Amino acid sequence: MRTIRSLLTRGAWLLSGATLVAFSALPGTSAAQDYPKQPIKLVLPFPPGGPTDLLTRVVSVKMGNAMGQNFVIDNRAGASGMIGAEAVARAAPDGYTILSNASLHIITPIVTPKMRYDAIKDFAPITQLADVPLVLVVNNASPIKTVADLIALAKSQREPLNFGSPGNASSQHLAGESFKLTARVPLQHVPYKGSAPALTDLMGGQIQLMFDSMPSAMPFIKAGKLRAVAVTTAKRSTALPDVPTVAESGLPGFNISTWYGLWAPRGTPASIVNQLAAQAAQALRQPDVHKQYVEMGAEPVGSTPEEFAKYITAERTKWEEIVRKADVKAGE
Repeated sequence: MRTIRSLLTRGAWLLSGATLVAFSALPGTSAAQDYPKQPIKLVLPFPPGGPTDLLTRVVSVKMGNAMGQNFVIDNRAGASGMIGAEAVARAAPDGYTILSNASLHIITPIVTPKMRYDAIKDFAPITQLADVPLVLVVNNASPIKTVADLIALAKSQREPLNFGSPGNASSQHLAGESFKLTARVPLQHVPYKGSAPALTDLMGGQIQLMFDSMPSAMPFIKAGKLRAVAVTTAKRSTALPDVPTVAESGLPGFNISTWYGLWAPRGTPASIVNQLAAQAAQALRQPDVHKQYVEMGAEPVGSTPEEFAKYITAERTKWEEIVRKADVKAGE
């Protein structure tokens, strides 16, 4: 009798042990159980006040409230976003350091021969936050009121008009290069460390125009400090319904937008990546967040990690074609 009882006890112990081993072997299971247990660092590779900063802060507050931990914003500007992105690529893959970046994240490697990290292989896509039209803006005192005005002025000048961007090879930069090619006008690119300093110089008269992301440009448009001349997407923006598209202003086929997303370091457990994606999507569905995004001219997305990965692949192909046609080089 004692032998049978001992065998049964031993069998139950072995079964429970095997179950525990199998459960612990599930990818990311233990990591997800107690995540997050400390604040999460959210690296933004641009200065405060730009579109990446504005869009990310709105979502991160909601995510932090839902997850019970603060998202601490770390603005690390410079080198067209590479400084901040590299910091995340080198961070521990534990979910406590993540990156918020624009489409520049996948454009920069196309024009930069020697990268210190791989923008695809060194990161785990979390979610696309938003899709955003670009808007052609000028100083409110500028004589440029239409795309036709810009083309005529550019062709009449001895020196090229200067257009700013938040960095070399950003979607804003490439929009200007595409416009230059399509309209056949001389324009000189002036890169900045983010949209905020570029907009400051635009309002101060140091540069003449800019193709900027709507979230950062909208406050100045509403305040009457900048004039919106045209949007770069195929359709007009609901945030600026009276502003024509570049395409309907005489350059048919012109269609460029930018987008923003979250990434984690490669090797971050899938359970943590999925949790972050789900929380971001939930935040984007909240009426107040959705309203703020739309008012800034952004279209909320909230994709799954798998959907975001596929989107990144398609976008990389598109931007490679634009870079090739514009012959954009690193450092320009």
